[in-house]
Amino acid sequence: MLKYYLLKIQGKAKIPDYVQLRDEQFTLLAYFRLDRPEKALTKIGLADQEQQILEFLSTIPFGKVTEWNMNK
Repeated sequence: MLKYYLLKIQGKAKIPDYVQLRDEQFTLLAYFRLDRPEKALTKIGLADQEQQILEFLSTIPFGKVTEWNMNK
């Protein structure tokens, strides 16, 4: 089981919402717009988990680091 940490960052005015995806050592793996995750997730090998990640992101609050365990 892999453990990731997600942080959803709320944009203001013309700045869009972003997401930080970090590993167990808290190393930044991806930083992407919430409405355009495809390229970033493909680059780190999680393209097949995109729908699952987006569903999880819709349930977490902005500004709070949240742990996400993924079976791969």
